[in-house]
Amino acid sequence: MDLYYHIRSPPCQPVAFLIKHMGLEVNYKTISIYDPKELEVLKQVNPQGTIPTLVDNGRAIWESHAILIYLAEKYALDDSLYPKDLAERTVVHQRLFFDNGLLQSASMGNMLPFLRNQPIPAELSAKLKRGLELLEMFLTGSTYVAGEKLTIADFPAFVSVASLSWMSYDLAPYPNVQRWFDRVSTHIPDLDAMRKQAETELRALMATLA
Repeated sequence: MDLYYHIRSPPCQPVAFLIKHMGLEVNYKTISIYDPKELEVLKQVNPQGTIPTLVDNGRAIWESHAILIYLAEKYALDDSLYPKDLAERTVVHQRLFFDNGLLQSASMGNMLPFLRNQPIPAELSAKLKRGLELLEMFLTGSTYVAGEKLTIADFPAFVSVASLSWMSYDLAPYPNVQRWFDRVSTHIPDLDAMRKQAETELRALMATLA
């Protein structure tokens, strides 16, 4: 399998973290979508020109949440990461779509102005607060975001919350989120090194775009 990605990209990180968790062998192909030559290489695989893009036996899959589903369906040793039970799977889908539709965009929307030393618009701050309040509610009486087992839904939500640490966001009002975040951290090998690399490269990119 080939993974076209960049570790500094928040949408790429859930895929990279799941791959680490599952112990899969993957050829990492680092792509900068800001480099026209590299972007053209990517578009030969994925016409949309987005990362992450996974290529497995000639089949290209893109959009991080779709890749998570694909990897769990095809390569997981059991169904704990992506339950076969319809009721349990529905909750996983709800949490994936929650991250895709709200939490991820709110997290990135707040982080980018911060990295550019710009004020964060009030509507973006409110959107993030709402996303965290919902996540806190989901985790009330629940070990993980979709129940009592780690699932693929935990990885994108984890990255959305992890990104906030770069701007020293106060998570004290969300004790369930803090508890869950610490627990998920233990499931990702080499997490500290990967996050450090991501932060370094993201700050370097923002310096060039400022």
